[in-house]
Order: sequence, then C-alpha cells, then structure tokens
Amino acid sequence: MHSPPPFHPEPDRPGSRTFRSLAERARSQVSRRFVLGSGMAVGLGAALSACGQQPDVVAAPTGPPQRGGTLRVGLSGGGASDTLDAHVPVNTTDIARVVNLYESLLYRDENYDLQPLLALSATPDDRAKVWTVTLRPDVVFHDGRPLTADDVVATFKRITNPDDPKSGATALTVLDDVVATAADTIEFRLNTPTATFDDSLGQYSLGIVPADYDPAHPVGTGPFKAKSFSPGRQSVFVRNGDYWRAREPYLDELVILNFDDDDALINALLSTQVDAIGQIPLALTEVIGSDPRIGILNSETGMWLPFTMRVDRKPFDDVRVRQAFRLVVDRQQMIEQVYSGQGRIGNDVFAPFDPGTTGLPQRTQDIARARKLLAEAGYPDGLDVELVTAPIQSGAVEAAQVFAQQAAEAGIRVAIRRVDATTFFGDDYLKWDFAQDFYYTRNFLPQVDNSLLKDSPYNETHWDDPRFVTLVQQAKATLDEAHRNKLISQAQRLLWEEGGYIIWGHSNQADAFQQYVAGLVPNKTGLALSGFEFRRVWLGGSK
Repeated sequence: MHSPPPFHPEPDRPGSRTFRSLAERARSQVSRRFVLGSGMAVGLGAALSACGQQPDVVAAPTGPPQRGGTLRVGLSGGGASDTLDAHVPVNTTDIARVVNLYESLLYRDENYDLQPLLALSATPDDRAKVWTVTLRPDVVFHDGRPLTADDVVATFKRITNPDDPKSGATALTVLDDVVATAADTIEFRLNTPTATFDDSLGQYSLGIVPADYDPAHPVGTGPFKAKSFSPGRQSVFVRNGDYWRAREPYLDELVILNFDDDDALINALLSTQVDAIGQIPLALTEVIGSDPRIGILNSETGMWLPFTMRVDRKPFDDVRVRQAFRLVVDRQQMIEQVYSGQGRIGNDVFAPFDPGTTGLPQRTQDIARARKLLAEAGYPDGLDVELVTAPIQSGAVEAAQVFAQQAAEAGIRVAIRRVDATTFFGDDYLKWDFAQDFYYTRNFLPQVDNSLLKDSPYNETHWDDPRFVTLVQQAKATLDEAHRNKLISQAQRLLWEEGGYIIWGHSNQADAFQQYVAGLVPNKTGLALSGFEFRRVWLGGSK
C-alpha cells in the first residue's frame, strides 16, 4: 500500500477577535479549575489564539442522514509502532482503525449492553462448556468473499497461536477448540464451564478476518476499507460499498490524523483542519464549546487512568508501600483538578458497571496512616520514586503532577519523567516500576484477562496472586449470576487491599466536532467519538 502525502498543518495566523476572546476565557477557566500552574493555560491559550479568521457558522444538520464527504478525525498518540493488525491494537489510533476495518462476533453498544454484530446469536449449552455461534447471513469481506464459519475458526486460531499469541489470547485460555459445524455455525468448545464467554467474544481486539489474512494488506468486514497508512501520521479509509448494513456508512472517506499533543489537536479543530477530535481536556469543554461552530460530546464512562506499581520490584513489593501510595490520594481533588469535576471518584477497582462491583468501603486520603505504613515498611523518612508519564490519554500528565503534589505530604518524593507516547509504548512498556496506563470500559472478568493474570498481555503491575486466580476461575465457571457476582466481589476486595493499581477516578469522555458533523452519540465504553463507530456519522451543510 502506498504512503499518503504528509500532513502539513496550516501556518499560524493572527487570531481574530473571537479567538482572542476564546483564548482569554481558556486562561480564566483553567486558572479557576486547574491549580497546577500556568503552563497548561499558556500552552492552550496559544493554541486557541493561533487560528485563522473564523468561517461562517454552519448550522447543525437536521433531517435524514446524507451520503458522501470525507470525515477528518484528529486523535492524540500513536507513533512508529502503529498498526492495522486486527488483533494487536495498543494505542487510541490503533483502536480507532480496528473498529472501522474489522468487526467482532459481538460488541458493546453505546449503553454498554452486549449486542450481536457478525453473530446473530451466541448461546451456551446447559454446562456453559460449548457455546454455539450462528453467523449473520450475507456478510462479505472487503475483497468480496463471503464470511464463513471457516474464517471464524481461522481467526481464533490466529489469535491463540501459541507461537505468536495476540492481545486477546489470554481471554481465550478456556478455549480448547473452535469447530465449524456448518457454513454459518461455529462451536466454541471450552475446557472449563465459562458463563461469561459471550463477554469475551465482544472485544474489539477479536475482529473476524479471512483465513488467509495478511495484516500488510488488511481485509475485514467493517464499514471502511484501508486505502493508505502512514504509521504515526495518518490513515485513509474508503467506504465499503458492500457493507452488510445496507445504508451505512454514509461517508465516502475517513481520514484519521495523529497529533502529538492537546494543543496541536485543539488548534487543528479550531482552524477547521479536522472535523472532529477525540479526548479533549475536560477542563476546556466549556471554553471550546463556546465557539458556535463547535459541538461537545460528553459521555459518562467506566474508563480509568491508573497509576501502576510493579508488585515484584522495590519499593512496591511491600504491600504496605502500595497501600500507603493509595492513601496519599485525594480522589475528589484529582477529579476536580484533572477532569474539571467531570467524572466519578474511583476506589482502586475497575469495572464500575459490573454487577459484582459492590461492598467495598470507599478509600479516602489518610496522610497519617500512609506515613505509618511507610515507616513500618522501612521508610521512616519517606522515599524517592520516579513516575513515568506521557500524553497517552487526556489528563495523564496532569494526573501525574497532581499525584506528586499530594504524595509529598506523606514524604513521598516523586520525580516525574515525562516521555512521548512512542517511547512510553516502546520497548520498556510494561517494565516501568511506577507509571500509568489507560483502559476503556470493561466488565471485571474480561479486564482481568487483559491485565491481571501472569500471562495477560498488559500486566503492568506484574500481579500474580494464586488466591486471586482461584477466585477468578471460580467466577468464570459459575452459571448462577448471584454467586458469580459474590466471587467477583471477593476478588475485587483482594485487589483493593493488595493489588498494584491506584484507580483514583473514572472520567467522562469529552470529544469535540464541527457542527456540520452528525450522528455522534454519548457512549459508555470510553472509546472516543461514539466508540469510533464512524459508520453512522454523516456531514451536513457545507464546510
């Protein structure tokens, strides 16, 4: 595939009166809500004021969706390691591409309900050891070949290949075999009764691909086909005219552009170089939304931006240190300063929408107790740690700065090491002693598969507790929902008491778009811009 021409932002031009006013309001807004200093305000003020003359305001479109046009989407993050591989998405831009190129058997909709996608149904036998999936009829791949049960079998064999397992393989360790019993029917034969296996099938990293799939020439069933790809810069996709949802997608073309930081991302939106951007700083939603050309999409989510402590390395191999680090956090202050109040406090466990997430007392800041625990662990004078951060998600760097201030009260001296996203997700990813990460909304058991088992693909904390594993295995095998939720609660308590995550909050997801962009809806998954479901986006009016 050929490389696209490089993306060159327009040169900065003197701001109009409207943009100067917007910049002044940005500074005022940040000074009221974000007390880390003037760096962010000055940077964003410059970004907001470095835009050209404001074009005519285009009214929000009404009526039925219109066909045609190109949607230019700006996202932060990504780099040289960007990929089009269906089964190894890591960063935000990877996920956006995967969602539009490929489709899984099931998926979580905007209400976080599990829905059929390429499957019409997924049903267990009476022991939940054999799950039968029936495929949706008349689905074809981007190259015109029909989707068959054999392709599903080949997809899951690729993901679980022991010589090259993909990121979704850990969730499939219960899978003994995948067998096509008819052209449109597949049996997933498990080695352990697994009552929540349908949830495992509903992950975006399990997109169905043809049996001869080559990620260098990606073919899926998604609403868009790959046209060109330049890692770390931009990706171009064209409408899949054979998409099984007959009316969708409405767009002719989708362009995903990589940006290095929030300033550049917001500047691109305000200067109309892009039509929509994902994950804007929550502190700036009111300011950006005050531009009459711009709409804000604000979604409550289960997304989390944890601090990650390696439980197998000093000083975090001592549970008292991990507990102390959790106790230094003023969670409400974190929500106010990092998320501008647009989020909910966390309690060091994830999956807030999971029915098993109950019964834990809310952890609050306790500096005296933190100092006592550190002294008991052999650090009576506090300790020095390095915290690795990067702009991997909106609010990540700001959260690191707030944490450093709060931790200092307990004698924890935090040296912040800021790297770029490419370095963060490079060779040392998952090796940092103390760092951050981000996850979108998942229920408890699928998230455990992703990050809390010994062979999980993203086990940043290097957590490997046999008591926890036993509880998780029992929960997975339990058909009775009430009993399964009780086991999940017990596993969560163990994680709450001894784990390596500091989960201080769950942010809202805020995105911004030009008013002529239609079809975006709030989405609980935590994925930006309606879960990256650009199939239902359309453009009205003229740009």
